[in-house]
Amino acid sequence: MEQSLVVGCPCIADVKDCLTKVESLKYAQEACYNGTLIVKASSSGLDIGSCNWSITGPNGTIIYVSSSLCMSSTATSFDYKALQRSDVVLYSDFSSCNTTDKFEDGNNSSGTAASNFSNISDDAVDLEASFTLLNNDEYMEEIEKLDFICSCSMDSVKSRGSVLIPIGRLGIILQLLERFALGLESENMKVPIFVVSSVAEELMAFTNIIPEWLCKQRQDRLYSGQPLFTHVEMLKDGRLHLFPAIHSLELLTIWQEPCIVFCPHWSLRLGPVVHLLQRWCKDQNSLLVMEEEVDANLALLPFKPMAMKVLQCSFLSGIQLQQSHLLLKMLQPRYVLFPEVLKRHVTPLDSFDYYSENEKLHIPMVKNSELDITVEVAVQLRYTTLKQQDTNISRLKGELLMEQGRYLLSVGDNQVCSETETKPVLHLGRIDLNVLLVALQKMGMNVTVEEARGDDGLLTASLVHVLEPNKALIKVTDVQTLISTADENLASLISQAVCTNLDCI
Repeated sequence: MEQSLVVGCPCIADVKDCLTKVESLKYAQEACYNGTLIVKASSSGLDIGSCNWSITGPNGTIIYVSSSLCMSSTATSFDYKALQRSDVVLYSDFSSCNTTDKFEDGNNSSGTAASNFSNISDDAVDLEASFTLLNNDEYMEEIEKLDFICSCSMDSVKSRGSVLIPIGRLGIILQLLERFALGLESENMKVPIFVVSSVAEELMAFTNIIPEWLCKQRQDRLYSGQPLFTHVEMLKDGRLHLFPAIHSLELLTIWQEPCIVFCPHWSLRLGPVVHLLQRWCKDQNSLLVMEEEVDANLALLPFKPMAMKVLQCSFLSGIQLQQSHLLLKMLQPRYVLFPEVLKRHVTPLDSFDYYSENEKLHIPMVKNSELDITVEVAVQLRYTTLKQQDTNISRLKGELLMEQGRYLLSVGDNQVCSETETKPVLHLGRIDLNVLLVALQKMGMNVTVEEARGDDGLLTASLVHVLEPNKALIKVTDVQTLISTADENLASLISQAVCTNLDCI
C-alpha cells in the first residue's frame, strides 16, 4: 500500500532525519567529513549561491567545476583562484553540449605539452588567457539582451498587453525587475509586477541577508547604505507584489491588467504559467518571454492557435567550450575529466578522460600520500639506505591516524628503534635470481632452474632445484621466497644466500 505525504507517516520522519544531516557552508569555509575529506565551496558566478566544490583527501584534491560565469551583475564573481593547482578536475559544465566548437589548444592542439596543464609554473600562468577569459564582451551582450526584453515588454504594456516570464534564474529576474522599474518610470506608466511562486517571498528576502554571495558592486551598495536591489523599494511602494499561488485571495483582489508576471515553470506544463497562458494566448498584444533552450513548438502545442507574441532569448549559463582551455590553463590541474557527451567536441589529449553516469572510472595515481610526523619523532629516526632503491628507511612502532584529510603518525614514548637496541631482523626487497644462483654455486651447491607458468602463460614463479649436497626446492615469487628441504643445515645456508640478496633493517 502506498504511503501518502501526511503528518506522522514514516516518510516525513525520514525527511526530517535527512535534513538534520544537512550542513550549510559559506564560501571558502572548510568542512571535514569523517576526518578524511575536506570539502570547500567557492563561487561559480552563475547565480546567487551557486558554487564549485573542492574535495581534498590524503591522496589529492578533486575539483568539481559546474556551470560557471566569469562575470555577473548579481552573484559573486567566479573564484577560479580557489580551484588552482588541483590533482583532478571533474568538469561538469554542460552548457556547451549543443555547440559546434572544439576544445583544443589554439597553438598546438595535439601536442603533449598542451595536454599537461600542471607543467606550467606559477610565474608562467598565461596572463593573456586570464584576460581573455574575464573579458566583458559576453557580459555586455547579456546586458543588451536584457535591455531588449525590457524594450519589447514596454511595447506590449503600452499596447494594453500583459507580459509573462516563466524564467527561474534568480539573477535574471532581479536584473529584469530593475529594468522594468526604470522603463515604467520613464514611460510614466503604473503597471503592477507580480512574482507568483511558492518561494517568492523567501527568494527576495534571501537576496538581502547574504551580501557575501553578491558581486562587488552590490556589496558596495550595502556599505553605502543603499538597497542591494531595486525590488526592495518596489515592494515598499506597491509596484511589486509577491504571492505564493495564483489563486491567493489577496492576488485576486488587487489583480489588474495589463501586468507583468514572473512565475514557474519553464516547461509551460506546471504552475501558474499554465493558467496565465490559457488566459492570454489569444491576445496579440501580450508577450511571452522564454529561454531559447526550450522547444517552443512542443511547449506551446496545448495553447495553439497562438496570437500571443513569443520572444526566446538565450542567457549565459556556463563557460564557452573554447574558453575551457583557457580556464584549465589557469587552474593547472594534473588530470581532467570531461563528460562523455562532450567527447565529440574535445580533442583527445594525454591528461584527459571522459566519464559517464553510473560508470566507474579508474584515474591514474596523480599524487603520493603525505604523512605528518612530529619533529620530536623525526629527529629520533635512524635511517638505512636500501640497496635496490635510492630510498632511506627506518623502523618504528606507532598508530596511523587520519585527521583533517591527512595521514598522521602517532608514536608513543620509546617506540623509535635506536642504533643500540636489539631487534628482530627484517629483510625486504626483490630476489635477483641470477645473483641468488651465483651465491648458491659459491656455497658448492649444484642447482637447476625451472619456470612455473599459469594457465594464461604468464610467469608465476621461478623454481630453483638444489641437487647437491642434498635435495632442496626454492620457490621465488614476487611476494615471497619459500625454502623446502629436510636438511636443516642446507636450509640455513640457502637462507643466508637469500638474505644477502635482500635489504636488512
